[in-house]
Amino acid sequence: MTITQLRYVLAVAKYKNFTTASEHCYVTQPTLSMQIHKLEESLDIQIFNRNKKPIELTGVGKKIVEQAKTIVNESNRIADIVDQQKGYVGGKFKIGIIPTIMPSLLPLFLKNFNNKYPEVELIIHELTTSEIIQKLKDGNLDAAIAATPLKDETIIESPLYYEPFIGLVHKNHRLYHDEHLIPENLNIEDLLLLEDGHCFKESALNICSSLKQDLKKKFVLQSGSFNTLIKLTKEGMGMTLLPYLHTLDLEDEDKKLIREFQKPYPAREVSLIYHKSELKLQLIHALKEEISGVIRGLISFSEVKIVSPIREVR
Repeated sequence: MTITQLRYVLAVAKYKNFTTASEHCYVTQPTLSMQIHKLEESLDIQIFNRNKKPIELTGVGKKIVEQAKTIVNESNRIADIVDQQKGYVGGKFKIGIIPTIMPSLLPLFLKNFNNKYPEVELIIHELTTSEIIQKLKDGNLDAAIAATPLKDETIIESPLYYEPFIGLVHKNHRLYHDEHLIPENLNIEDLLLLEDGHCFKESALNICSSLKQDLKKKFVLQSGSFNTLIKLTKEGMGMTLLPYLHTLDLEDEDKKLIREFQKPYPAREVSLIYHKSELKLQLIHALKEEISGVIRGLISFSEVKIVSPIREVR
């Protein structure tokens, strides 16, 4: 049994196709197939059911794949230890970012990070929180940026910043003349929300005092875009909540509609998260240092209250 054979097994398990797996492993399909066959012969079992289309893992194959992930990750630690000893910051670094963070955060640090660490090849994916967690566990991501806490024992969370929720309120809205927003005064009936699947929506609902779902509304809208929510708010169709960084690019006229919450400010915790195997720590620390340095000069709210990105039962 070799590490290379286990890598090939993981590739086939991921892509469910020997040809596709071989392409991603940069070997010929016969070479990959032969190595997996040798492994199966040495173990006297079948890892894959080749009669199925697409290829499926056998019962014992599923257990072998889970163990193979651990073994391959641990083998990667050797190269990682050497890189850390040499102080080398480079190579491919796969990172996931949730949609409600990527548009406002990525432009703030990406260019400087690339200039500072030219030997790093950042591969960035926009993913939901559930997709991020699964890909971190599968070894398909090195790190991610998401709203926390996630309450997952396999994931390490390293907080980057605390981003307040900001209200955007039309001048004809009942809360427009309030100096500060109070959570108890918010009502889901006139709150424009992101669609299901966004943890920002769950956080917004956790701020509201009323979570009744049977209210009669003139229309129901759940959008995947903050820009859509902003435009509808400006048309007087309700109000919405935005992450603080997203408000920095608003037009001056639109900023007149901004209303902050009273202290303690409801805020989301944004963290750099990674698997407990702690691979590529030198890259993780470099990324955290770069982001924290940028954010430090932009967000200076005190007395924040962390709002969970997971729906609370009330």
